[in-house]
Amino acid sequence: MLNPVWLKTYKTLIDIGSFTKTAEKLFMTQPGVSQHIQKLEEMCGYALIKRKKRSFEITEQGKLVYQYAIETDQNERNLLNKLSFDEPYSGEYSIACSGAFALLLFPHLVELQKRHPLLTPSVEVAPNNKIFEFIATGNADFGLVTQQPNSVYFEYETIGQEQLCLFVPAFTSEKVSVEVLMDLGFVAHPDAAHYLKYFMAECGNEKLLKMSLEDFPKSGYINQLTQILTPVANGLGFTVLPKTVQNSCLDVDKLKIWEMNKPVYETVYLVKKKDYELPERCNTIIELIKSLKCLKGS
Repeated sequence: MLNPVWLKTYKTLIDIGSFTKTAEKLFMTQPGVSQHIQKLEEMCGYALIKRKKRSFEITEQGKLVYQYAIETDQNERNLLNKLSFDEPYSGEYSIACSGAFALLLFPHLVELQKRHPLLTPSVEVAPNNKIFEFIATGNADFGLVTQQPNSVYFEYETIGQEQLCLFVPAFTSEKVSVEVLMDLGFVAHPDAAHYLKYFMAECGNEKLLKMSLEDFPKSGYINQLTQILTPVANGLGFTVLPKTVQNSCLDVDKLKIWEMNKPVYETVYLVKKKDYELPERCNTIIELIKSLKCLKGS
C-alpha cells in the first residue's frame, strides 16, 4: 500500500504546482516535500515528475498515481460521509437546482457552514431535466425543480412557489405590448425557453398567449445568471426570470417589471430518488430551505 502521507503531499504538489507553496500549505519544509516525493517514487519504481530548474512536469506514471491519489481522497471522504450518516451538522451534501435557486440559497448555506464548518455544500446548477438526471444517477442527494417529477422514479413534495416576471428596460411604457417586445428582442439564457413558454401561457395576456419563443428576435444569449438582466437594464432586450434574480442586477433602477393580468407562479418541488434514505445532514438543509419566506409565493 502506498504511504497515504506521501500521496497527500504528491497530490497537493500537483494541484498547486509549486514545492514552496506546497510546503507552506502542508506546514512542511521544502526539503521535506522533496523527500516525500522521492520516497513515493522509490515505492512506485518510477519517476513521477520531471524536475526542471524552477518547475516540473508530471510523467505518464505520475498522472496515474495522481489519479489514484484523487480516488483515494474521494473514497476516504465518501467513507467519512457514510460514517456520519446520522450527523445533522457534519458531512458533504449535494443539491441540484436552477441558477436562480442557487443565487437564493447559497448565502444561507454559507452562513450555516460558518456555524458548522464540517457541513460541506456541493451545489450543481442545471435546468429541470438535468436535475432529474443528477438525482437518478446519484450525483445529487436531492434537488429543487419547477416541473412535477415522475412518481415512478422520484419522491417529491411541494415546498413553495416562485414568481416569474417579464423584465423590460425602465424607459418602456407601463402598457404591455407585444410590439415593444418585438422591437427589443429576447435576451436568451439556459432556462429561457421554459420560463417564457410558461409565462406566456399563464399571464392572462391574449396576445402573448398566441406567441412562441421563435416569434421574438434574439438580442443575445448569456449563461451567467447575474449578468442576464444587464442588457435589459441597458435597453438591449427583455427576458423572463424569477423575481428573486432582480436584486442581482447592479442597475436595478434601470429595470421594470411589467404587471400582467395575473401574477405568474411556478410550483417548487423538492425531489429525491425514490426509496433513497437521505442522510440526516440533508434533512438539516431541507428544513432550512423550507423556512425561507421567499419561496412561499405569497
